[in-house]
Amino acid sequence: MLIALGDIAKDDDWMLQRYDERNADLRYWVNGTLRHRDEPGISPFDSVVQGGDAVWEGLRLYDGGVYGLYEHLARLRRSATALGFAGVPGDAEIIAALRETLAANDMRDGVHVRLTVTRGVKITSGMDPRLNRQGCTLIVLAEFKAPVYDTEGLTLVTSSVRRPGPDVLDPRIHHNNLLNSILAKMEANVAGADDAMMLDARGFVAETNATHLFAVAGGALLTPRAVACPEGITRDTVLRIAPLPAEVRDLAQVEMYTADEVFCTGTMGEIAGVVAIDGRPIGDGEVGPVTRRIAELYREHARANAVRV
Repeated sequence: MLIALGDIAKDDDWMLQRYDERNADLRYWVNGTLRHRDEPGISPFDSVVQGGDAVWEGLRLYDGGVYGLYEHLARLRRSATALGFAGVPGDAEIIAALRETLAANDMRDGVHVRLTVTRGVKITSGMDPRLNRQGCTLIVLAEFKAPVYDTEGLTLVTSSVRRPGPDVLDPRIHHNNLLNSILAKMEANVAGADDAMMLDARGFVAETNATHLFAVAGGALLTPRAVACPEGITRDTVLRIAPLPAEVRDLAQVEMYTADEVFCTGTMGEIAGVVAIDGRPIGDGEVGPVTRRIAELYREHARANAVRV
């Protein structure tokens, strides 16, 4: 089915992410080779193509530095180890590839980077990891991209799609199989919301399809336990720098509806206020003062603590 350009333009009017012309000729890295964005560089036998068998991290560049660089690399390595990857590139190799990619694109600020490590190329199609004989594939994709959620407030709808717990697929593995979240995002699109709020198998709040969630209530900061969501690096930073007491516990859906403020956290979008969930205004229906203050503190902290690359 052909999609009319007019329909694409209408969708772009309310999409959170949009195409940036500065990325028209960007170059990305695959195992030691820089390629133009239009040049294919991944084998059809690669595990990420065969079964989404890969791990990834998102990084944000602040004036030539990456905030939480070593924390992201440590999580990447933990995820690869949990999946039994062999020949995982070391931190020095990944940082060198990152540095070369940024230099090739003349990038220094306002950049989001997606690091991917796959199980590698298989000798023939199949699920068995023993078919992987060449070690991992490293992909570095850097784009000029401002914080995705830089808006005056997000709207969420609760998805019917649940976030799996560790008995299904442990969220501590930061893996590339994102269909669960994509299905939730599709529901949000149909409902005309910005993103989806996802619950865990018990019915407690887990996260959105792309970010962690926080609520401000009774003078305290509340966030769900990392039972059905990854242990976020931006989430952890907020818990450390927030100017009010923080509590990590199971959160019911109704607690989000009745919170004074709600906001999302993530590397791609930093801190973003939520103004409505399932048609219910949060607080006075505007981004609240605590959210704005934490967003300011986070940006200052990230820039001041970014690791030069």
